[in-house]
Amino acid sequence: MGDVLWTPPADVRERSRIGGYLRWLREHRGLDFADYDALWRWSVTDLEAFWRSIWDHFEVVAHTPPAATLSDRSMPGARWFPGATLNYAENVLRMPGRADGDPVVIAHGQTRPPVTLTAAELREQVRRVAAGLRRLGVGAGDRVAAYAPNIPETYVLLLATASLGAIFSSCAPEFGTRSVTDRWQQIEPTVLVAVDGYRYGQKAVDRRAEVAAIRAALPSLRHTVGIAYLDPAGAPPEDAIGWAELAAPTDEPLTFTPVAFDHPLYVLYSSGTTGLPKPIVHGHGGILLEHLKMLALHHDLGPADRFFWFTTTGWMMWNFLVSGPAVGAAIVLFDGNPGHPDLGALWRLAEETGTTYFGTSAPFLLACRKAGLVPREIADLSALRGLGSTGAPLPAEGFTWVYEAVGDRLQLQSLSGGTDVCTGFVGGVPLLPVHAGEITCRALGAKVEARSADGTPVVDQLGELVITEPMPSMPVGFWNDPDGSRYREAYFDVYPGVWRHGDWITINSRGGCVITGRSDATLNRGGVRLGTAEFYSVVEGLDEVVDSVVVHLEDDEGGAGELLLFVVLAEGLELDDALRGKICRELRTALSPRHVPDEIHQVRAVPRTLSAKKLEVPVKKILTGTPVDRAAATGALANPESLTAFAKLAQRRAAHDEPTPTA
Repeated sequence: MGDVLWTPPADVRERSRIGGYLRWLREHRGLDFADYDALWRWSVTDLEAFWRSIWDHFEVVAHTPPAATLSDRSMPGARWFPGATLNYAENVLRMPGRADGDPVVIAHGQTRPPVTLTAAELREQVRRVAAGLRRLGVGAGDRVAAYAPNIPETYVLLLATASLGAIFSSCAPEFGTRSVTDRWQQIEPTVLVAVDGYRYGQKAVDRRAEVAAIRAALPSLRHTVGIAYLDPAGAPPEDAIGWAELAAPTDEPLTFTPVAFDHPLYVLYSSGTTGLPKPIVHGHGGILLEHLKMLALHHDLGPADRFFWFTTTGWMMWNFLVSGPAVGAAIVLFDGNPGHPDLGALWRLAEETGTTYFGTSAPFLLACRKAGLVPREIADLSALRGLGSTGAPLPAEGFTWVYEAVGDRLQLQSLSGGTDVCTGFVGGVPLLPVHAGEITCRALGAKVEARSADGTPVVDQLGELVITEPMPSMPVGFWNDPDGSRYREAYFDVYPGVWRHGDWITINSRGGCVITGRSDATLNRGGVRLGTAEFYSVVEGLDEVVDSVVVHLEDDEGGAGELLLFVVLAEGLELDDALRGKICRELRTALSPRHVPDEIHQVRAVPRTLSAKKLEVPVKKILTGTPVDRAAATGALANPESLTAFAKLAQRRAAHDEPTPTA
């Protein structure tokens, strides 16, 4: 694969947290590992020893110790740390290495001036809000829902809810009413905390009507709390209290309800593009251990760091980001339009906040590259030592741009995982070099393999991404799935006892990984599987093309089928034969003749989820005759109107295929 773009410094083991962990393993466990590969192999073979070492190394605060580390290794159903009781919020609020006066939450946005909370202020706000929730009757197992953006109040609410053993769930306020109610009617929250609106760039977005509709659709609600965010002078909704009342001064001490390792912490949701979103239940202990491991050992975060990830409260990366204080890192929150007033906004934010680790999505990095942006020329990024990219595969040219335009001394970590495990199971690590276009390694404790069509593991070949050993942050289950059938069907129906994730992956002989798109959106031409990621890299590399989506319509007779490409063009451009020819030439030259589409169509927009993922499968369904409302839950889309063009094309194709009636 690609060129080496970054090499670990010679003293990496002295300077990094994973180096400290290796020394600890030698001292406390008598274990010595020559390199990362040896450490990884141990971590996925001796699961009990590895995960117990994470518990002990990070000195997890527990109320009762575990009777074992792993009492049942089978999937689904692995039992981790039986008998242990602990609380996620207690472990996060320990904030190791942070003094009371240290800033730990640094929040910027486009709706109000910046807000900073010190360690002491964060604990104090959580104490007050937990007392407020208790006054509203919230106890262990109750659900608290937040219709709120990436602001300190949402974070405080998560920690306060968790401290009581209650269960948290958030939806970003750009979600429409139907998307929210599809999620929350399943879990029946008793308390709703909601903003009145927000600013996106210069645009004020009033959400009071949506909040009223959500309240009306949730008969389980006993209380609503309003956050006057868009209009600080505004009153809370009728029959509701304000945030200030919830967080009123009180003498109640900050306490933490001890809960079982697998007690529900929060409910995250699949994107819900087809059918109801899956309510994925994550547990206190599994999330805590996974995030301690990932944030400290892979991202190398600690008390000297300011950790930023551009995310909304509707994406699992928010849940990942806000575990930062558990390893001593301060977190940087941002709410607003990342492209306002221009694509330099987040890079300037990084300078202003002293961000040391900048997390974002591959599409954002590629958009900056396409716009000709050179972030190091518009912002002082000297504090930056880590850059994370996820949400879609980052092609080699994205890697090269980061090292040319952002900084040549930082470590770029492309990672992939999912809402289902609330982490990345392939990513970066300080001990290994960065190769262009390649995810560096499989994460510790994540037994990731590529499987061929017949189920055998393959190396240096495209295969189905599977996880063959349990991880503590695999879901506790799905909400309201008493017999576990929905959960089993989601991950374990293809390979019994093995987690099938739904991505195509190639793992090379040195352990590097390349993900080439969703396996359910694969292009299968004449028996050759083609990933979509490389396709987009070529097509969207053209100056004329802003965005694209490709689908393959199979032939029932076993032929090559049809490959259809849809492109969004730059302002003022129209698709003509010359541009069609150019796109085909690029694909043939860069990839293969099999990648040349049968038809290319111009569309105004590519349908995307609210977390910006392309909707290849629903587009395919619409083109094969499924009605729009059955192909996709439009409330889960950022731009539901974009589906209309595909429905019209499907109608035209159907009319064209009908036999001509004879007189």
